[in-house]
Amino acid sequence: MLKSVLGRCALTLLIASAAGCSHGKATAATGEKTEAKAVDYKTITPPDLVKQTPKGQLKNPYQDTQADIVADGQHLFLSYGCNGCHGGGGGGGMCPPLINDTWVYGGDDDTLFRLVTLGSDDLQKQGYTRIGQENVVGPMPPFGGIIKSADDLWRILAFVRSKYAGDPQYKFGAPPAPPPPSGE
Repeated sequence: MLKSVLGRCALTLLIASAAGCSHGKATAATGEKTEAKAVDYKTITPPDLVKQTPKGQLKNPYQDTQADIVADGQHLFLSYGCNGCHGGGGGGGMCPPLINDTWVYGGDDDTLFRLVTLGSDDLQKQGYTRIGQENVVGPMPPFGGIIKSADDLWRILAFVRSKYAGDPQYKFGAPPAPPPPSGE
């Protein structure tokens, strides 16, 4: 009997965790309440996702090793005109390359999503500061109103990460600072 009960509990846990972990969906804070609700990346716009998600909590559901996602991301990168400023493969043009280890505002998923959505001027108004330097002709314009869904933007960012050619320890931004030396 104990084996049967444990089996049902394990099955219930498996079903519950599978329901909350599908690609294209995530959880986001709901503002006043501390409970989370499911977010469908395919239907939410990038600005709406930015508005409802606390700083530092946006995480790409895709990996840069998923060939189909990267291919979609490349197509979207070109179709939304990102290549006009950053070059067809993200290697730069009149704006900075996206494939090296210089992240102007930071290389984590949250910062990149907000940078593309808000543009660099509004990102700075949100409290972000430049931490890296590139030769830049102008500010990053806000693409949040142009890119149709958060899912499209996550795919583009997966493509950009797949093209990264810099120091591996900087692929997602600066690595954490080493701990201070012990008092010995």
